[in-house]
Amino acid sequence: MHPSDSPTDANTPWYKQFWPWFLILVPLSSMIFSLNYAKLAVTTDNDLVVDEYYKEGRVINTRLDKIELAQTLNITTSLNINGDSVALTFNSGAPKQGQALRLNFYHVTIAARDFELLLTRDAAGVYRGSHSTDIIGKWKVSLTPLDEQWKIQKTMHLPYSDTISFEPE
Repeated sequence: MHPSDSPTDANTPWYKQFWPWFLILVPLSSMIFSLNYAKLAVTTDNDLVVDEYYKEGRVINTRLDKIELAQTLNITTSLNINGDSVALTFNSGAPKQGQALRLNFYHVTIAARDFELLLTRDAAGVYRGSHSTDIIGKWKVSLTPLDEQWKIQKTMHLPYSDTISFEPE
């Protein structure tokens, strides 16, 4: 028997061979993955994308003015977060009227987890509030009076069992 007489892959139809199917499968799988990614990009919202950059830039300048005022007033506080209770004590620059304060928690990646606490002053001069939100992870926390004249903000990892020094940066 001569080697050219034996049946080879050249005699079988193309659809029964491995390599044509392999070559078809590579672009087909990339098309399927790209269609799935395109669907995800269209149907899901991205909280990290800002649509109006000009307005966002103007807001940033306003925030910087509020932080500078807090530095000028030398406002420093100590923040304690124990479970669902929050206690804030002024070390310097306490508001004279004892008005309520707004403590905002902004999750660094998920805007749906953001929440706000209203802190009221007790007889000892400690501002207290409570929350029912799970605050685990990295958060940007900001403190402002109700009239929002000044602002203190800090990025922190929570939960944190010790006292947090909370002052203008």
